[in-house]
Amino acid sequence: MRRLNRHWGEVKIPKAGWVRFRWSRAVPGNAKSFRVTRDRAGRWHIAFAAIPLPVDGPGTGEAVGIDRGIAVSAALSTGEMLRVPGLTAAETARLQRLQRALARARRGSGRRRKVKQAIGRLKAREADRRKDWCEKTSTDIARRFDVIRVEDLHIKSMTRSARGTISAPGRNVAAKTALNRGISRSGWGLLARRLEDKAPGRVEKVNAAFTSQRCSACGHVAPESRESQALFRCVACAYTENADVNAAKNIAAGHAVTARGGIGVARPVNREPQRAPLAS
Repeated sequence: MRRLNRHWGEVKIPKAGWVRFRWSRAVPGNAKSFRVTRDRAGRWHIAFAAIPLPVDGPGTGEAVGIDRGIAVSAALSTGEMLRVPGLTAAETARLQRLQRALARARRGSGRRRKVKQAIGRLKAREADRRKDWCEKTSTDIARRFDVIRVEDLHIKSMTRSARGTISAPGRNVAAKTALNRGISRSGWGLLARRLEDKAPGRVEKVNAAFTSQRCSACGHVAPESRESQALFRCVACAYTENADVNAAKNIAAGHAVTARGGIGVARPVNREPQRAPLAS
């Protein structure tokens, strides 16, 4: 690998010779290998394998809880509501037109190939924005907080298809498909993975049980307190908060179980649900 100027470099690929590439970011000097890939938009990328240095925390001991959702991609216990930038309204309308055109296009035709390429470019643009958001957000959180607590979510199981089989068809397949797409667009897994990469040893996973039903002020657990997707009003103490922020505060109050000096499986924020006392 060698640099040609400020924006361009070239790398020697076996059986292909020297290939130029745009120098989009700093390449660490300890890079030992590289990988060349082609995305759905037809773009070629080269990635150099190197372990980046971790991001230093502020040293204040402050902890933050992160609640991941669909409407709000990441709600912090500080009250911040972060959303992944997706396609614009015009881009979404264009994508829908292209998908309808794809359904009408004959298989194997040149028109179908062009439509698929156009769809791929839009999808790649959406993925680029999601990845950029996750990178910037994870770096910002790693710099601001010493302890980062997230829900221990099994995303692969959560996004499993509900279609079922011919003998046992699934239920509410369309709704489950929309939910799966929303989870994928929110970048749940990528955000948690990049936080672990940039803040090794400072990310704790908390059991998600009752975090959305527990009052962060008094600890009372009741499904009725979650009045809507966005509003939490405790039925015991009348504490009112955004539902996602309340859940994030419960996550921030969690304690991970450590074994042999490492971060292990986190215990639930609230082991036993507290029920409202019976009226006398």
